[in-house]
Amino acid sequence: MADLDWNGIAAELDAHGCAVVGPLLTPAECVSLVEAYTSGTFRSRVVMASHGFGRGEYKYFAYPLPATIDGLRSALYPPLADIANRWNDALGIDTRYPPDLGAYLARCHKAGQINPTPLLLQYGPGDYNCLHQDIYGEHVFPLQVAILLSRPGIDFTGGEFVLTEQRPRMQSRIEVVPLGQGEGVIFPVHHRPVRGTRGVYRVNMRHGVSRLRSGHRHTAGIIFHDAL
Repeated sequence: MADLDWNGIAAELDAHGCAVVGPLLTPAECVSLVEAYTSGTFRSRVVMASHGFGRGEYKYFAYPLPATIDGLRSALYPPLADIANRWNDALGIDTRYPPDLGAYLARCHKAGQINPTPLLLQYGPGDYNCLHQDIYGEHVFPLQVAILLSRPGIDFTGGEFVLTEQRPRMQSRIEVVPLGQGEGVIFPVHHRPVRGTRGVYRVNMRHGVSRLRSGHRHTAGIIFHDAL
C-alpha cells in the first residue's frame, strides 16, 4: 500500500474512469482467498442466473471480515475518500466522506445498512457478469475495487473486466481492463465527473465481466458502503 502512487491513481481515474493498482495481494494470499470460497464464513450466496445477473455465483462475507479483506478495505478507503470528495465537489453534490472507514460505516449502519458488502466471485466456462452498479441503499461510496485472484491464461481464458461509460447525448464508451493475479482495478460505482468544453458533467458507469472461455476465475470485490 505504501508504494501506491495516489496522485497517479487519481489522474488515471479522472482521465479514464479506472486505475489498475498493485499487485495488492501475493500469490499465496490469492490462493488462500480462493480456498476460502468453499470454507469461509459468508452471510449469503447469489447464483447469478436465478436473478438475471448473468452466469456464475458470488458470496458476501459476514462480519468479522477476513483479515486480508478487512486490512485492504481500511487501507484503501482514506485516499479514495479524498478522490470521492473532490469528485462530489466537482459535481455539486453536498455529500462528503469522513477520512476514516469506521466513521463512514457508522453512517451506513445508522441508516440500516448493516450488512457487509465485500465479496468473492466465482466463474466457470461460459459464465459472465452483466453490466451493473453495486448500490445497496441510501449511502453509496462512489469508488470500489476488484482484485483478480486467479492467473489469466493459466487458470482461465476470457473473462475480461469491462466498464461502460454512458455520456450525455453521445454513444457509450467501453474500457476493457486486463489484470494480473493480485492486481486490482479501482473504478466508479455509478458515476464520475468528466470535464468537457462547457465545464464538468456527469457520466454514468456500469461494470461487468465478459464470457469466460475456459477454466475458473475468482475475484475479490471490495465495496466500502454496507447494505440494507
